[in-house]
Amino acid sequence: MALSPLVKISRTVCRRIDKLRFGAPITHVYNPLVYARAPHEEYLERYGRRNCEVLLIGMNPGPWGMAQTGVPFGSVALVRDWLGIEKPVKQPPTLHPKRPIEGFACTRQEVSGKRLWGWASQRFETPAIFAKKFFIWNYCPLIFYDEAGRNLTPDKLRATEKSELFEACDWGLRKMAEHLGPRQAIGVGKFAEDRARAAFADAPWKVGRILHPSPASPLANRGWAEQAEKQLIHLGVKLG
Repeated sequence: MALSPLVKISRTVCRRIDKLRFGAPITHVYNPLVYARAPHEEYLERYGRRNCEVLLIGMNPGPWGMAQTGVPFGSVALVRDWLGIEKPVKQPPTLHPKRPIEGFACTRQEVSGKRLWGWASQRFETPAIFAKKFFIWNYCPLIFYDEAGRNLTPDKLRATEKSELFEACDWGLRKMAEHLGPRQAIGVGKFAEDRARAAFADAPWKVGRILHPSPASPLANRGWAEQAEKQLIHLGVKLG
């Protein structure tokens, strides 16, 4: 069976980033495009629609979201019960003892994912209706841990490590946008907005930003959904 264009893009990004190596303080790197390939690719196949209005861009996987399900911001309950995706998830080659991969058996919730996909499930009648307007993609598919199990975001990498990684991620983001054909790309948080602006420097897509739903953000803890909706409307996105 022939691979879909989005799956081909994802697998190419995966091959490019999976061979990269990262030094201290990083001790473990998880690539859900490999060990969670089955649910990840089902997400691409089912919800990657041509001519969607908005490409929503996240930073990288969270430990209890995409790291478990292969779906950007993909808190287990919402991926399973709303998106209707539940596929076997394997294990990374080297597992951090404090960062288990339990796949769809994981009982912890990714707060960012619960907020974002929870908003989608409340605002749109079905995931198919949401997918006509939005597609969510994480700029960097890798998750980085130090020896203590702390999650290190891509912006904290060394300049030399960022260079090759960002080159591959920029390529993937551009190819995703070329295939999906959105009217605009919106970063979920400043890092994603900045990377979108860099990747689309010579491209026609309008780039904007909404508040990241992380619980580490005091603003996001004061009604993220309401604030994000106002920002989307300000950017010209029609939600009705």
